[in-house]
Amino acid sequence: MTKRTAIIDIGSNSARLVLFQQTSRFGFHLVCEQKSRVRIGEGAYAHQGELQEVGMERAYRALESFMQTIHEFKASRVIAVATSALRDAPNRQPFLDKVSRDLGLHIEVIHGKEEALLGAIAANNLLPVTEGITIDIGGGSSDMALIKKGKIIETFSLDLGTVRLKELFFDKGTEIASVKTYIQAILKTLPGSFQASIAIGIGGTARTLAKGIIQKEGYPLNKLHAFCYDFGLQQEYFQEIIGAKRDTLKRLHIKENRHDTVREGTLILSEILTHIGAKQVMTSGVGVREGVYLRHRLRKPPYTLPKNSNPSVRSIRDRFDMLSFPIGNKKEIGHALYRLFSAKLDHPAKYGTLFQILLTLSDIGKILTIYHKDRHASYIAMQELNYGFTHDEMALISLLLYSKPKRGYHKALYKQYKMLLPSKDTVKWLAFLYSLTLILHQNSSKANYTFGLKKGVLSIASDKTLYLATEAIEELKKPEKLKIELSQQKR
Repeated sequence: MTKRTAIIDIGSNSARLVLFQQTSRFGFHLVCEQKSRVRIGEGAYAHQGELQEVGMERAYRALESFMQTIHEFKASRVIAVATSALRDAPNRQPFLDKVSRDLGLHIEVIHGKEEALLGAIAANNLLPVTEGITIDIGGGSSDMALIKKGKIIETFSLDLGTVRLKELFFDKGTEIASVKTYIQAILKTLPGSFQASIAIGIGGTARTLAKGIIQKEGYPLNKLHAFCYDFGLQQEYFQEIIGAKRDTLKRLHIKENRHDTVREGTLILSEILTHIGAKQVMTSGVGVREGVYLRHRLRKPPYTLPKNSNPSVRSIRDRFDMLSFPIGNKKEIGHALYRLFSAKLDHPAKYGTLFQILLTLSDIGKILTIYHKDRHASYIAMQELNYGFTHDEMALISLLLYSKPKRGYHKALYKQYKMLLPSKDTVKWLAFLYSLTLILHQNSSKANYTFGLKKGVLSIASDKTLYLATEAIEELKKPEKLKIELSQQKR
């Protein structure tokens, strides 16, 4: 049976359903996502936390629809969590009982520190970071976690949320200076250990601001996960949003469905970033839902995936590399050539692991057709290679997968992603090494190759015939004048 796990996350503002499909032990990917702006916390903070009937009715209807989807997808497990609005509500139990009785859904109401932990589990496993502070701004709370050397050290929850600030201050026209004073007083309760140069933005506010910056700056990659920006350079943009009238937010690249709470969220995030001394912000496309899933899958603390078990790479291989092509000596050839020419690269140590991942993914385009396989592989990688990679790494792998022996790297794609890529010389050499590796591997996946490099001559010897490789290498585009000599060893 297909292993699908459904996660439901009920926040103050939105309720979300995600379904993850397990492809192998550490491989998984998202197969369904649904969202409803239930605003279950609407009116609660103005009534001592009491949930209002209209919000509970919207939430119930959304959960009813979610359960319908879950049954249609035949999920093997359903996990539902609720955060601050239900956590703070003295009248939550009748709602929880009704959902359990009518829909057969048990909802776990999690406390703020656990919410922070779940977000941190997701970020620690699925983002290219080992140090930083996660910041998840919800409707009722802002939940934070301190990560050092790849370990979650400490978590904390602040009673600062977008809906909470909206109802207590913004709806009443309170001066921004007074709201800042309120936020800063709460931030004084944050432990002094929460200081870091990198902040990891989780949740709707962080994603909304990242979208705005991407559009404003003309950034070449339309991806939120792992998108980074300099906080200092964006402070003016933040202040514009905080001080904007609601009907002017569109010109600041804020989508209409976020106009109701983006000013509150931006103010909270700006004050937190200043307080913790953050210089850079990395946007996370994952959060509580992925944290719940990983905790369920990994089972034991510290809830960390094994080293070198990237779930994106594993899932791509599981889904797009099922044709059982011979792997044989591909990585050995690549490693030997990379080591031989590494001095030609800007940062030799930087690209070694990426080059091996590139070779791991080299056959994924063939699942569609062997014609234009390089284009298919490039597209699949750009869309699916998310977890654990920077945007620079995603762009480079996608570009190199589109390489062809006769032309080298793809010029139009290089131009599109230029600001994310290394120097043109480094790209040329990596494309050359990639194509040469594939030529030799396709010549024979079982051959033993030996390589030598001396005075501009690359010698390649093999214990198998090199007839087909000879033809392909004659047409291979080289980064500079380089003679390649082939010889077959006697058997």
